Amino acid sequence: MANDSSSVESSLETLGTKTAVSAGIVPGVPINHSEVTHSTALDKYIKNVAAMNKATAHEYHFRLKSLQEFVTDSYNTTLDDIITRINQNSEDPYEILSGYVSYLQTNCKISTLSLKTRIITAKNFLEYYDVDISPRKFKLNVKMPKVVRQSKEAVSKEDIIEILNACSDIKLKTYVMFLAATGMRATEALSVRIKDLELKSAPAKLFVRGEYTKTKTDRVVFLTQEITKQIASWLNHKYRTRRVCCKDSQTGKAITGYRTPKKKESDLVFAVQ
Repeated sequence: MANDSSSVESSLETLGTKTAVSAGIVPGVPINHSEVTHSTALDKYIKNVAAMNKATAHEYHFRLKSLQEFVTDSYNTTLDDIITRINQNSEDPYEILSGYVSYLQTNCKISTLSLKTRIITAKNFLEYYDVDISPRKFKLNVKMPKVVRQSKEAVSKEDIIEILNACSDIKLKTYVMFLAATGMRATEALSVRIKDLELKSAPAKLFVRGEYTKTKTDRVVFLTQEITKQIASWLNHKYRTRRVCCKDSQTGKAITGYRTPKKKESDLVFAVQ
């Protein structure tokens, strides 16, 4: 284990030095913030997170960009180099995280909860590179503002009716009603295919594919009679025979005809033909 730890520190030292030099950083000389945009350590960490979930990786990258800016402004160096300094005991990780809290409070207009998530993400990022952060010392040395827990009320039936009445077309109305009736997330609802629906069963139900859920687990959702009728009306409207007009490329005249979209079981319910 000692050899592995030495190897990591050696790699990070080389990594930090190379990154600082490539970015044109000279110790003691102010640097142009816009020039320091790349971090090999950050890229590697985000790539690792993306293997689990790409959306999470995108969010983590967004959060850690502010950490990168803080390190550049406050320590005149790169993320890669600051990790090397911490592992060499040249910098205190708790002092860095505490300073990062102050930086976010001063320079970023974000909520207390957002600030807390950015600090936790930064902590996880440092721990990924073998920076030992004690939970007890973290709590004692890194002070964060307390999150105000506010009670939340569900949208009332009257509000939902008002929203549905304001929907401009049948597709939007069906989608909003679908979300209200099932409690599904937006991306989950958009992933539903025609083959996932069982509108004629009693009660009607639908299958939600695990790859589009937050928990990555398949599940079955039962439907009310109201939303079942609305979905059926939307599908009838979507695959109706319609009049279409197009321009003849040779004569330049308008051609009118009728077309009925072909219905496939693999079609997404809310996709536009």
